[in-house]
This record gives sequence, C-alpha cells and structure tokens, in this order.
Amino acid sequence: MSELIRIYEENPNPKEINKVVQVLRKGGLVIYPTDTVYGLGCDITNSRALEKIARIKGIKLAKANWSFICADLSNLSDYVRQIDTATFKILKRALPGPYTFILPGNNNLPKDFKKKKTVGIRVPDNAIAKALVEGLGNPIVSTSIRDEDELLEYTTDPELIYEKWQNLIDIVIDGGYGDNMASTVIDLSEGEPEIIREGKGDLNIFS
Repeated sequence: MSELIRIYEENPNPKEINKVVQVLRKGGLVIYPTDTVYGLGCDITNSRALEKIARIKGIKLAKANWSFICADLSNLSDYVRQIDTATFKILKRALPGPYTFILPGNNNLPKDFKKKKTVGIRVPDNAIAKALVEGLGNPIVSTSIRDEDELLEYTTDPELIYEKWQNLIDIVIDGGYGDNMASTVIDLSEGEPEIIREGKGDLNIFS
C-alpha cells in the first residue's frame, strides 16, 4: 500500500526522511518535491526499480534519458569525465538551482547507464531532495511526472499527485505545492553550452 508523507522543506524530519530512504534502498519508487516540478525517482543503482520506472513511462530502460539528482557537486567526478574550468564555473554559478546539465559520462556510471555517453546532473535547491540523496548515499534517478492534460502540463498539488499515482509507486512526499515549470536543460557535453529546453532556470548564468 502506498503512502502520502508530509515533510516540511524548512526543516525535514530525519525520521521521515529515513523512512523514505529505506523504501528507496529496497527498490521502491518515490515521488518527491524539487525546486521545480515534482519528480518520480528511485535509487540509481537498483535495476529492478529502474525497470519499473521505464515500464511506467512506456520506454525501454536503455533509451531512457533521466537525470541524476545529487546533493551537491562533490559527487561529480563519480559519474562525469573531467570537465574544464569554464564548464565548472557555470555549474558553480547555477547550482543548486532549477537546471539540468548534460555532461560527458565516465566509466563509473551504474551498470544500467554504462552505454550512455552523457549524463544529466541536477542539484535542486530543495532541502527534502538533498536530504534524501544524502541519506541514500548516492544520487536518485529522476524523471518528471507530466500530466496528460496539456493545459496543466504538471500537477502541483501533492494530494492530487497521490490520488493519481498511488497504485504505481510506494511513497508520495507532500512537500507543499510544487512548481509547474520544469528545469532548464543545458547540454555542456561538447564544451559550448547548448540550450535543450528553456524552463525555470534563468539563462543569465552565461552573461
């Protein structure tokens, strides 16, 4: 039976965070708040959980382009090839924040991502997401939960999200109303920044 858990971003309750972390460790799926839209995520090292998300999204796992939610930039070298100073300065300026950066992946990517040449890195400015990643000890894979209603695009009310997703996932974290604008996606894998999707993140980080 899935659960709706209220966690306050101003002061995430360690006991509640730990409860969600244990679910992630066992291969559970969690919907959680970020600094943009609510995300659907699991442990990046758990193949069974990754397959479940791929099935829900109706895609093959090998074709999935999901981002890694990180607590900060300290884990970058775990998954990303060495980047130049200019690229690192952009990341430092923008993160934590509402951006997803596509960077060149290295040979240490978890087994289900081994064939990927690039990886999407996200460091949301959200205490709940950060606490989950720190508790788990490695990033969470993340994909947005788009709404079929094209006028809405993203559901912002956690109770409505729970109503819709409760039979597919293990926990929905109610961290208050979400945003309805996704992150700005920027490809830095080839050096020169390429804007893939304009979203909540301001493009002034380049000026």
